[in-house]
Amino acid sequence: MDCLNCENKICRKEQGSCSDVIFNKEYIRQMYQINENKSVIESAAQLVDNGRAGTLSRIAEIVEFAKLMNYKKIGLAYCYGMERDAKNLQAIFAELGLNIIGISCSVGGLQQSEVNAKSCIHKVSCNPLGQAEQLNTEDVDLTIVMGICLGHDILLTRNLTMDSTTLVVKDRVFNHNPLKFLEK
Repeated sequence: MDCLNCENKICRKEQGSCSDVIFNKEYIRQMYQINENKSVIESAAQLVDNGRAGTLSRIAEIVEFAKLMNYKKIGLAYCYGMERDAKNLQAIFAELGLNIIGISCSVGGLQQSEVNAKSCIHKVSCNPLGQAEQLNTEDVDLTIVMGICLGHDILLTRNLTMDSTTLVVKDRVFNHNPLKFLEK
């Protein structure tokens, strides 16, 4: 299957599906009926259906989604280099009635040598596994990922036990907007 090079796009038509689909569609339909999946898909639909797509910023979407899902405690896994932005986000969420708990990537103060024996850097290491563990023990309902380095973000989200979404991806070259690369 290669959707990028498909010419006919039959999957975008009602009752359409290409012959390359190998997953069990009936199983997928059933998965959408599981309560935890059903509530997420219904809440997500409220953000885009009825002409709302493109009318909310990503932050506004997260706030509204959190309220629709009845999330009370929001975790924020952030890069220490974005702490000012993380504090601003925390203040905005507080004004809107949401409790946000920020956990920095340097949580635990582990040295690089403790995390990666091959590292030649002699400083405090980023600690995505520690971030995940702290967020898991804080019993948050949703974690927002903000500027975590590539690879670290994988370890973080792989080890979270709650729902998560990304607000910012780190891209130092394009001011955290990786799509700028495609404009070249």
